[in-house]
Amino acid sequence: MSLVKLNGKRFPWNERLIDFFNRDAFVDDDFFNLEKTHPSMNVKEHKDDFEIEFAAPGFEKKDFKITIKDDVLEVSAQKEREETEEEENFTRKEFNYNAFTRTLQLPASVDRSKEVKAVYKNGILTLKVLKMEEAKEEQKKVIEVV
Repeated sequence: MSLVKLNGKRFPWNERLIDFFNRDAFVDDDFFNLEKTHPSMNVKEHKDDFEIEFAAPGFEKKDFKITIKDDVLEVSAQKEREETEEEENFTRKEFNYNAFTRTLQLPASVDRSKEVKAVYKNGILTLKVLKMEEAKEEQKKVIEVV
């Protein structure tokens, strides 16, 4: 006989019931979970630059604000939409608000005198942060495993 680890997602109603009694179910609701409001991010290091990608569908170029201050790169976006439909017997009003902020500590090898290039295409925001000339020439040290 072998032991098999039980996946908690197998019986989701049981997991929710246990969670309700272990903590405040209202405050811990998915609505208040801030991790879900951050877009996924990829950071790639190339010879000449760092490429940072954010998955941020549903925004427009004008919705983004990108700043660098004290070696910290901050990327934020905010979008508000309101729609009202009035007819003879009723009024329908819908609104949507979506926002996020992500901050990254820039490494010492980033050239702060150069501009950061930002492109938003197909729901992906791509930033290119250039490296200093000295950092481009540095060779990576290879460590041998014994």
